[in-house]
Amino acid sequence: MLALRYRIEGDLERLKIPPPRAPAPGERLWQHLCCEAFVAPAAASAYREFNFSPSGEWAAYAFERYREGGPLAVPDPGIAVRTDAAGLELSATVAVERASLRVALCAVIEEQDGTLSYWALRHPAARPDFHHPDGFALELD
Repeated sequence: MLALRYRIEGDLERLKIPPPRAPAPGERLWQHLCCEAFVAPAAASAYREFNFSPSGEWAAYAFERYREGGPLAVPDPGIAVRTDAAGLELSATVAVERASLRVALCAVIEEQDGTLSYWALRHPAARPDFHHPDGFALELD
């Protein structure tokens, strides 16, 4: 299991945070405020993508190589969201193989006016591309 926790700090009034819904798979979550994790075995081109919305929705995808893949059914990752005066915290847990992993942690932030910004541990290209293999900056053993 991989336990993930994201913290978004700042003026939450400026952000377009989706309202809570019943936990369920969602679609196109990356087009709005969304926390993401890309997970790959250390020496493989295959990877998984997990999307977590503050609404409680999630999505998962399996890729054999760069952007070649499709939807993956996964159990409810138990998304929990907490807000305080300084920001929003989202946590989720996903099942992954117990092996050395490369991980890309990312977030899409949507402002009230619809402006999107893309955040990641590493942006290896001129334009944000969370699927880029060089963006898998965190190594876990």
